[in-house]
Amino acid sequence: MTKDEQKVLVAETAVDTLVESGKIFSGMKIGLGTGSTAMPAVRRIAYHLQKGTISEIKAVVTSFQTANECQELGIPVFTLNDKVIGGNLDLAIDGADEVDVDCNCIKGGGAAHLREKMVEYNSKVFVVIGDESKAVENIGTKFRVPVEIIGDARVPVIKALNLLGADCILREGVRKAGPVITDNGNQILDCLWKSPINVPQMEDKINSIVGGVENGLFTKNKPIVFIAKSDGTVDIRNNN
Repeated sequence: MTKDEQKVLVAETAVDTLVESGKIFSGMKIGLGTGSTAMPAVRRIAYHLQKGTISEIKAVVTSFQTANECQELGIPVFTLNDKVIGGNLDLAIDGADEVDVDCNCIKGGGAAHLREKMVEYNSKVFVVIGDESKAVENIGTKFRVPVEIIGDARVPVIKALNLLGADCILREGVRKAGPVITDNGNQILDCLWKSPINVPQMEDKINSIVGGVENGLFTKNKPIVFIAKSDGTVDIRNNN
């Protein structure tokens, strides 16, 4: 299977499995992620709503992309602040840029990791879906870890990240002059390490830097992970 076919397979398999097991149920509050793997999952949830397998889903989304998709599909969208949500979710489902053997993740290739972390760290159950290229031994040495920053603090934040062993580059826009600006009005530094890092410790260390907003290391809410393979099978990790 191609990578795109794996993305559809893993999204549909994960949603179907979660519906059948009762982890996605009628009336639940669900966080919906961002990106090319998350969108098929959003569409599969809409399929189950149209089919009547589930009903009255309340969604909290992580980006304008996902909000637009939900509007097209008729999935009602709320914020964490709305009374019907009350600041917490039953489940969140999203893709990842890398997932290691301990189910730690890198997210934020689409610059939405701040909103993703707000949603996914406030969810009882967190689910990550990906194609086989996302499963790695160690994270942070091949795919760059995004760090959302206040633009005026770019230089001191870079210096602090260098002291943590990171090589940093400012993410530049595509078909736009200048840096990428996130949905929150901030800039992104993409960071890489030469050697494997202690991922949970690094998440905390980066977030202690003044001028940093949030980073793309996800270690605090260990997800159930679905990984599609090129042979058409899907592996499931941490499904306790």
